[in-house]
Amino acid sequence: MKIKKFFVFIVVLALLSVVVQTQPVSAEKPAPVEVQILVVNDFHGALDTSLTKPNKNDNTTWYYRGGAEYLANFVNAAVETNPNTVKVSAGDMIGATPLLSALFHDEPTVMAFNLMGFDFSNVGNHEFDEGWQELLRMQYGGCHPTDGCISGVPEFPGAEFEYHAGNVIQLENGQTLFPAYSVREFDGVKVGFIGISLESTPTIVVAAGVEGLIFEAEVDIINHYVKILKDTEEIKAIVVVLHNGAGAGPTINSCNMSDPFFANVVMNLDPEIDALITGHTHNAYNCQVQVKKNYDPMIVTGAGNNGRYLTDIDLTIAGTNGQVIGRTANNIPVETPYLSAVPDPTMKALLDQYRTASAPLANRVVGSITADIKRGSNLVESALGDVIADAQLAATIDPANGNAVIAMTNPGGIRTDLLYNQISGGELAGEVTYGEAFAVQPFSNSLVTLTLTGAQLKAVLEQQATAGSDGSGRLLQISYSLTYTWTTAAPVGSKVSDLKINDVAVDPAASYRVTVNNFLAGGGDGFTALLAGTDLLTGMIDLDAFTTYLTANSPVAPGPQNRITIIP
Repeated sequence: MKIKKFFVFIVVLALLSVVVQTQPVSAEKPAPVEVQILVVNDFHGALDTSLTKPNKNDNTTWYYRGGAEYLANFVNAAVETNPNTVKVSAGDMIGATPLLSALFHDEPTVMAFNLMGFDFSNVGNHEFDEGWQELLRMQYGGCHPTDGCISGVPEFPGAEFEYHAGNVIQLENGQTLFPAYSVREFDGVKVGFIGISLESTPTIVVAAGVEGLIFEAEVDIINHYVKILKDTEEIKAIVVVLHNGAGAGPTINSCNMSDPFFANVVMNLDPEIDALITGHTHNAYNCQVQVKKNYDPMIVTGAGNNGRYLTDIDLTIAGTNGQVIGRTANNIPVETPYLSAVPDPTMKALLDQYRTASAPLANRVVGSITADIKRGSNLVESALGDVIADAQLAATIDPANGNAVIAMTNPGGIRTDLLYNQISGGELAGEVTYGEAFAVQPFSNSLVTLTLTGAQLKAVLEQQATAGSDGSGRLLQISYSLTYTWTTAAPVGSKVSDLKINDVAVDPAASYRVTVNNFLAGGGDGFTALLAGTDLLTGMIDLDAFTTYLTANSPVAPGPQNRITIIP
């Protein structure tokens, strides 16, 4: 009996052991993962910093703002706070760049972002300034097809970051020019990054630069790829980088929710997007937007331009399911007190090679000015616009060079002011260097002289009311030979009156030779009436016309701003 009881006891123990061993072991819940996204947009090759006072009330403290050597310090410091960091450019990293970058076809800027360890760059409209084939060289490297490799500077390996362009399609094969998205994984959680270009790019760049490409609608393509990331890649943390954006908010860390961008773009996006990183408008803003009820808010940011702000986005992602469970963002001014400024030494060493190679050309004096000559907004006649238009007429007025009677240029092609006291290469006050002139007109557009009837010329000027990619209007800058009255309150199509060339009323049926740049001649900025021009003759580069004019007419005074009479 005792043996039987003992046997039963042993069996019971064995069964209990099996039960205990087959109970599931409680696994430790995966911890949330913190991911940091650092963002710059519209850098435009601004490798050199600017020295400015923070505001008009402070006459003592100066700061270095932007510039690759100081931006690198801010990026490096942010990376130290979180190893799970992704660095993103939201487009226009290159194009419309100062001489230090442009002289080398923007290779220095790509090299600088390589050095800072950027991961992705969206393709902005200015990435197409030298054509999409040149943009491919920016990605993959190699010598420039015309200028070759330049001695004294590093061999160009191409971008170590990845370009994105999900809505830019090659007509010849139906494929995107660059990938639409990429995925990064951190501690077991994945984040998808979608890159989309400005859909109106073909209207604001030289036509040849985007020939063979189509730009699809931003919102539709974004939502298409969000669905792919969710359904195919099973990714729940989604970031969209879009080269389009909004106006400025009250502060750099708030938004103007009445801006049309929010109603037209943001509110039409898939609400499962966690962050929308924007660019193009050169404004710094930051807010969270409730796109749809019962969904978490979407972060919307813009980082200004020229590296003067660094956006820091922090996402907390659940380790269990990859869902974003927390989000914050902050726009940080890239400002370094002048007295304590120490540039990043590695970045400085890189850029010094290009500075040495460019100095002889950049510092050459090409003329002088009597006072500051400034550009204005898109809707005014500016002193600098007058001078540039006069320079373009002077370059094409000769019968052999075009026989032009007027010249017109777009305000967006004038990138900065000529300042009397600006000293960039050891020149005297009032003297203008080639580098300073280049900063004013960095696009290297060709001048095109064409024939328009008087009626066609008026049609061009009427299009000023709705010109620009946003349709807000652009007043062409015009030479001294053209005058007219602009009635702001008049209906679109009837705003121009008293149109004269050399004080003689324009005859609608007569023909006139008109000089514009090749961007406008291709219908850029919405000036499609210029496409009716005939007998096109291509002339010198606009920058060469500008520097030639400065040399021949120095000292040059500010333009009189008396050619367009604007009435309410």
